[in-house]
Amino acid sequence: MIRALRLLRSAFDRFIAHDGWAIASHIALSVLMSLFPFLILVTALAGLFGSENLANEVARLLLEAWPKEVAQPIANEIRSVLTAVRGDALAIGAILSLYFASSGVEALRVGLNRAYEAYEWRSFWITRLESIGYVIAAAVAMIAFAFLIVLFPLGWRALLRWVPGLAPFGGVLAFTRIAIAALIVIFALAIAHRLLPAERMSWPALRPGIIFTLVFWLLGGVIFGAYLDSFAGAYVTTYAGLATAMIALVFLYVLSAIFLLGAELNGAIEDETKPRPKVREALSTF
Repeated sequence: MIRALRLLRSAFDRFIAHDGWAIASHIALSVLMSLFPFLILVTALAGLFGSENLANEVARLLLEAWPKEVAQPIANEIRSVLTAVRGDALAIGAILSLYFASSGVEALRVGLNRAYEAYEWRSFWITRLESIGYVIAAAVAMIAFAFLIVLFPLGWRALLRWVPGLAPFGGVLAFTRIAIAALIVIFALAIAHRLLPAERMSWPALRPGIIFTLVFWLLGGVIFGAYLDSFAGAYVTTYAGLATAMIALVFLYVLSAIFLLGAELNGAIEDETKPRPKVREALSTF
């Protein structure tokens, strides 16, 4: 327990030293601005399969892990984005959406490089192209998951014709959606911590920060949802028409700070297990 508290204190000190609050706000704003371009890209890709339901399912999956008090205000805005007619969706519009969606990945890269004290030696274009590749891979993966969710009810009804006794277990569909959303979050966290920083840590070294992030994301979502349930009117009074955007932005800010703290925890553990050489020892190597 004493060691855990010491590591948490060290992680918070690193978070402050690395301008964690400022980087968290940068990540929150970048992710919020990337959300709609990403959905536009998903809609364009889903159109290749001739199914608009896939894009709708992707949006539901993205919001599945959000508190309903946060997700509901922006659901209508997302629906209007997905249902808008875009003749240029597969040309200039998709290219611009791809570029702006990758900005969210770049913001995560900045935060992780600071947390792990890694120097980004690659050029801007290399990292940007890498981020675009991650966005495309994420869009394709989300569509694949959505495709499974769309097909699942059809398969379930066919199964019930052969095994009617499974009818009481109809709630498995809702559980499947939540399970897939949870797996997406865990997989995205693992990929971000492993591949985005300039210096890659081993999988075991990344585990504490990922677990910390998942646990406190869950607690933060519950607490933030309860707070909005009681004081949502304060946002409407203060921000008027911007209340929806501000609620989402504050929520993402909280998640971003927790995400960075998880990375800083990994860095603190790395510092404790592999202490850096003293200044005199480091100078003697020259």
